[in-house]
Amino acid sequence: MSFQLTIEPLGATIAVEEGQSVLDAALRQGIYIPHACGHGLCGTCKVQVCDGEVDHGHANPFALMEVERDEGKTLACCATLQCDATIEADIEDEPDAQVIPVRDFAATVRRIVDLTPTIKALHLAIDKPIGFQAGQYVQLEIPRLGQSRAFSIANSPADVERSGEIELNVRIVPGGQGTGYLHQQLKMGDRLRLAGPYGRFFVRRSAQRPMVFMAGGSGLSSPRSMILDLLDGGCTLPITLVYGQRVRDELYYDAEFRALAEQHANFSYVPTLSNEAEGTDWGGARGFAHDAAKAHFGGTFAGHQAYLCGPPPMVEACIATLMQGRLFERDIFTEKFLSAADAQGARSPLFQRL
Repeated sequence: MSFQLTIEPLGATIAVEEGQSVLDAALRQGIYIPHACGHGLCGTCKVQVCDGEVDHGHANPFALMEVERDEGKTLACCATLQCDATIEADIEDEPDAQVIPVRDFAATVRRIVDLTPTIKALHLAIDKPIGFQAGQYVQLEIPRLGQSRAFSIANSPADVERSGEIELNVRIVPGGQGTGYLHQQLKMGDRLRLAGPYGRFFVRRSAQRPMVFMAGGSGLSSPRSMILDLLDGGCTLPITLVYGQRVRDELYYDAEFRALAEQHANFSYVPTLSNEAEGTDWGGARGFAHDAAKAHFGGTFAGHQAYLCGPPPMVEACIATLMQGRLFERDIFTEKFLSAADAQGARSPLFQRL
């Protein structure tokens, strides 16, 4: 059984299966509704129900308050239809966005590579070609857990097309069931399931502006895919990667980015370490990513576009530094993966959109 859902202001009508979330139905038919956590925690996918009835599902009361429910609002990620309905969503026109419906894939683990003591690269052979924009992510089902986790695709679309494999970089989270399984139990030859692509984190090429990528921890995955895609495509605009880690052992793909900087005159690579011991042979920047970016650009970022990916405190610090350097909301883009703790914590007052 299915219901008809009309999505305004697009005027598009789609079929939604019984028990299927509004968000999943829209994404699988190529219609993007803004979202972040996908689990009813953050409120990013809040929409107005104009006609019809919905079941709010497991929406967190902090993300969807009682007064909002009374006003006819719901969270698309966990709302299911009870009859034919009409909703109104805050859908922005993105000229650089490709329309790529979400699909399901089967994958086989081809290789598992230790990138650092805490990060592994999973190379997964997929059962059919996947279209995606560099910077997007997939939802990977964790065996025996009955849940999925979001991981950005770390290789470029051209590399995925050539190899038939996607690369996911997984940092182990202390006490985390999903990353614990992927680090400690997953082995070559295992079969996995995933869905994608998801996300609105991609290069706005039509702006034709110099780009600065700021990454920390395993947040390097998306920027790596985007930078490789840009350079493979012959981009001649200035591209800068500022990448922060705590110590040198955690600085993965360092040699690759140094080689790219030698090969491409328009690409600059600025690695920085915040907790490297004094007296080592590290000759690069020391401190956090936002400090290294400020020093590299002389405190001025006007005229650039910035793409940020990493732990929430790092992203917040980078946003503040960019604002102080006269770069504003319209030219700053982030990718956020939110846990329950993140969603219930303090929200940044800096931006509504970011």
